[in-house]
This record gives sequence, C-alpha cells and structure tokens, in this order.
Amino acid sequence: MPGRLPTTQDFPASVKLAIVPPPKDDPPTNVLILLHGLGDGQDAFATLGRQMNLPETACVSVRGPKALLDLEGAHWGDDIIFDSTTGGLDADAGLKESTALLKLLITDVLVEKCGYTPREILIFGFGQGGMVALSTAANLTPTELGGIISIGAPLPSEAPAALVDKSKTPVLVCAGSDRSAVTSAAEDKLKRLFEFVEIKRYRKAGDSMPSNRDEMMPIMQFFSRRLRSMKGVPAGSVEVS
Repeated sequence: MPGRLPTTQDFPASVKLAIVPPPKDDPPTNVLILLHGLGDGQDAFATLGRQMNLPETACVSVRGPKALLDLEGAHWGDDIIFDSTTGGLDADAGLKESTALLKLLITDVLVEKCGYTPREILIFGFGQGGMVALSTAANLTPTELGGIISIGAPLPSEAPAALVDKSKTPVLVCAGSDRSAVTSAAEDKLKRLFEFVEIKRYRKAGDSMPSNRDEMMPIMQFFSRRLRSMKGVPAGSVEVS
C-alpha cells in the first residue's frame, strides 16, 4: 500500500513548512524533505521542489525551527555561534534539537500517519540544512532512508567519529573544489558513518547551490537511482529490492 500525500495538518502546529505535490497528478510514491540553508526559509526550497519536477515525488520544504536574530530567515542550530575567523555565523552550532525534530517528522508523521516506508523518504539539504540531513540519517541507524543529498555541508562536529554498524542510507555530497566546508577529514568521517558515500566536486571554489546543468547532473542521477516508481507496476505486485 503506497503512502498518501501529506497535508500540513499531519505535522505539529509549531512546524512551518510547504508541501509540493508530485507533478502531473502522479501518485506520491516518494517524499523528498527539503532543508534550506542558514538564514533562508521554506518558500525558496518549495520553489526548488517545483523546479526539479521529480516524478511521483511529493516535496516537503521545512523551515528551520529558530528565528535568525531579528531577520526574516531561520536557522537549524541549537544556538547562534559566530565564527571567530570569519566573523560570520557558524553553521556548526549544535543540531540536536533539529535532528530530533526531523526524526519525529519522518517516524511519527511520514511513516506512522502517512504510510511511507523509510526507504521512500529522501532528504535534500543545503549548508546547515545539509548538516541536519546527514545528522538525521546517522541517528536513524539501522533504518535505511531513500538517500541524503547534502550541498556544501559535512557532518556536524557533534556526530560520532564512527559507527560500528554503518548507516546503509546512501549519501551524495556536492561541494566546491576548494575553500569548501567538506574537507578531506570531513570526507573520511562520512565514510566511517555511512556505507555508501559519493562526493562530487564542482569546478569552482566555495560551497553554493548548483547553478547549471553539469552541477545538477549528479543530483538528478542520484534521484534516478533512488526514487521508486509505481508507474507500470501491476496492482498487487511486490517490489523486490
């Protein structure tokens, strides 16, 4: 029995989010959770979900639970910490509360209420949102999610250094060729926690959202491997994975 399209009423009233149904009246076979970066909000990533136009996939764009000072944006950190080197905000500001929130949204809402299996749920996060995505998957072990895509973000420092039983959730991390938060040490840590890790480097410095077809290609290829489809599957059939 496939899951049903989530509604805002399924989620806790305190959680601000936007839901984008699948395109072309497709069945909502998969759910993609979208997590914005530090200082952004749910609306921009809801637009991203529409632009990606993924078949049979409902997008749930979640707003960070904390207001960012007196600005309009939000963040995912337990605290607001300033980076002493750059003077800007530090994305690695403790993510335990946000990780617990994402676990609740997945297990209590999408699985229990809406009828999805964890394998049908993927998370896409940018910057601090990517850290939350990776942290959530690491904390759901041994549960296998459909996949994690992190743009320009490693695991948070509070994540364990390694896991005896690595998470089977596949991970794709896209980052800049240099001046990236995803260092070689961060890559090593990812590979100690996750069994399947793919790192794609942009041909540019810094960590930013993909801006052209070449930069989006690894992401769309990851989706093509991990998104499930009910189209053309006879009623009553059982998928063998």
